[in-house]
Amino acid sequence: MRISKPLFLLLITLVLILYYVICAVYLNNLGYFNQESLFYVEKSKIVFEGIGDRLKVIGLTSPIFPFYATFIFTVISYNLAPILASAVGTGLLFNIMANTLTKRLADDFYLLLLLVVFMLHPGILYMACSGKSMYLQMVFFFLFFLNIFKFYNSNTTFHVSIASICLVVLVFCDYKFIWLTLFFLPLVLSISIQSLNLSEKESIFRLFTSFNNPSLRRKLINKTFALYIIIFILPLVSVLIYKMLNLTHAADLNYFIDSPYATWSVLAEKIDYNMLLDTTGHHKLPEASIIISLRVILFCPLILVALYLFRQKTYQILTLFTPFAFVEFLRIKYDKVYLTHQYYMLFLILALLCVIFRANTVKNQTNFKILLLLVIVLQIYTGYQFLDKSYIAEEHHFINVLLKTEVPDTQDSNQDIANYINSLPGDPHVMVDDAVAYPIVAFVGNVRSMIMPYQQNFLSAVEAPGKYADYMLVASDKNPAYGYTQLTKKYLQQIRNADNRLYVEKKYETDNWILYKIEQH
Repeated sequence: MRISKPLFLLLITLVLILYYVICAVYLNNLGYFNQESLFYVEKSKIVFEGIGDRLKVIGLTSPIFPFYATFIFTVISYNLAPILASAVGTGLLFNIMANTLTKRLADDFYLLLLLVVFMLHPGILYMACSGKSMYLQMVFFFLFFLNIFKFYNSNTTFHVSIASICLVVLVFCDYKFIWLTLFFLPLVLSISIQSLNLSEKESIFRLFTSFNNPSLRRKLINKTFALYIIIFILPLVSVLIYKMLNLTHAADLNYFIDSPYATWSVLAEKIDYNMLLDTTGHHKLPEASIIISLRVILFCPLILVALYLFRQKTYQILTLFTPFAFVEFLRIKYDKVYLTHQYYMLFLILALLCVIFRANTVKNQTNFKILLLLVIVLQIYTGYQFLDKSYIAEEHHFINVLLKTEVPDTQDSNQDIANYINSLPGDPHVMVDDAVAYPIVAFVGNVRSMIMPYQQNFLSAVEAPGKYADYMLVASDKNPAYGYTQLTKKYLQQIRNADNRLYVEKKYETDNWILYKIEQH
C-alpha cells in the first residue's frame, strides 16, 4: 500500500518535531535558558497556580499568541512548555511549507533541500529549540506573503482577506510588525494595477495607461482604496480594541508594549544594549542603518536567487523589497535596540517561498539545482557565523551551547536564589518584583507563596512589609536591572528608618540578589 503525499509529509513532520524536542530538552538540561521563555514560564505559573486578580496577566501579557501557545504544554511541564511549543510550531511551519511545495513542484529534490534547511540551519534550530516566539512569527509571515503571491496569480481578493488575518496574528506575535503596513503603499498600488483588465503585462505600462484614462484612473483609485480597507482595517481595528482593553484594565493604552510586567523585552533590550555599550564603549558600525540590508544579503544569499527568479515581475519585486524597508525602518526607529535574529530569519523564509513559487519556471533544472544546493550550503555557514558573532548575548550563547556545550552562567544566580527559596521551611511569603525577578519566579516551585505586583496587596506590602511578607528579595548593586526596580538596598534603608520596629536579617546573597528575612517586633 502506497503512502499518500500528505501522510508522508505528516510523518516527516512528526520525526522533525521529535528531533527538535530532543535537541531542545538536551540544551535545557545542559542549562541553556533565555529571558523570553522564562517570562512565559513565570506568567503561566501565575495564570494556573497564582492567587489574586490574574485577569490582567491573562489578557495583557504580550506577545499574547505565543504566550497562549505555551498553555497547551503546561500540562507536561511549566519549564518545558515554551520549548515544546517552539519545537511543535517550527514543525508546523515545515509542514505548511512542504505542503505548499509539493502542490507546485513534483521534484522531490526541493522537498529534500527544504528538509535539510530545517534540520541544519542554525537559525531554524534556534527558533525550534529556544522557546522564543519566533516560530509563530515565521508561520504567519510565510502565510501572509503566500496569500499575497496567490493573489497575484489568481486576482482573487479572498487571498487578500486571508493575508489581512495573517497580518493581525503577526502583529500580536510581535507588535513591531505593525510598522510593516507603512511600506504597503507601493505594494497595494501594484496589486491594484495587477487587478485591472489591461492588455499590457508590465506594471509600469499599466500604471501609465491607467493614469491617462479618466475611467481607468477612477477605477484604479477605487480598487486601491478598497484593498487598503481589506488589508488594513482588520489589523488597525484589532490593535485599537486591544489598546482600549489596556486602557480599561491598566489605565495605559500602551501597557502591553511599555510595561515590564506585560512584556519581557522592555527591560531586556535596554539592559542588553547598555551592557554592550559598557563593554565596547561605542556603537558598532555593522548595525548602522542602511548597512542592515547588506547584512541581510550576507546572512541570506538565497534572497538574491529569489530576486533573480522574479526579475521580470515588477509587483513581486516590490513585494520582496518591502521587508528590506521594514528592517531599515526598525533600525532607525529603535536605534537603541539591536535587531534580533528573527528579523534576519524573515528573509530566509521569504526566499524559500520564492523558490517554491518560481523554481518550476527555470528551464535548466540541473544547473539551477546545483546553484541552489551551493547557496543553501553557504546559507547554513553564514547562519552559524551570524549567531556566533551576534551582538545579542542570548543568540551567541545558544550557538556556543549547541556546538561547544559551553553553558553560560547567566541564570546561575537566579537558580541559586530560587533553590534557596524552595528550601525554606513552612510556607513563607516572599515579596518580589517580577518586572526584573521573573526568572527567579520561573525557577521557584510554589508561586502561591510569592507576593508580586499583579496582586492587590503588593502596594500594601511595599509600604509595610513586616505585616505582609516573611522575606524580601532585593536587587544588589551589581544587578544590571538595579535601576529598574523599587526593591533595592535604598528602599530597604528607607523602610527601616520609617519603622524602627522592623527587623531585617540577610539570609542569602548572590552576585545579583539578596534575600532578607523580615520580622516586626
